[in-house]
Amino acid sequence: QVQLVESGGGLVQAGDSLRLSCTDSGRLFDRYSIGWFRQAPGKEREFVAAIEWTRNKMYYADSVKGRFTISRDNAKNTVYLQMNSLKPEDTAIYYCGARYGLLVGDPSEKYAYWGQGTQVAVSS
Repeated sequence: QVQLVESGGGLVQAGDSLRLSCTDSGRLFDRYSIGWFRQAPGKEREFVAAIEWTRNKMYYADSVKGRFTISRDNAKNTVYLQMNSLKPEDTAIYYCGARYGLLVGDPSEKYAYWGQGTQVAVSS
């Protein structure tokens, strides 16, 4: 079973960078595509980025394109979200999710496993 743990969140100023990590303590990580989502106070959870488990095909929400980069290191069972040029509107709890297989169809759907989240706060 996939067991996801996020880390790397914190409080930063606008324009700063953070790198989030999503690590799997299970054994099936290399068969799962991984997505990052975020949820701001009073808002629904929204898709941020996703990466396939084998082709390394990546997807991004329009709001983060050019600023965020998703990558994975299957040898370390870890997916990273490099966040540059952070803005106050990026403030949210960031979650990673795991979806079995390739990202066919909508890359923001069908995630079966979730981590507990890591808080990102960006001050102006």
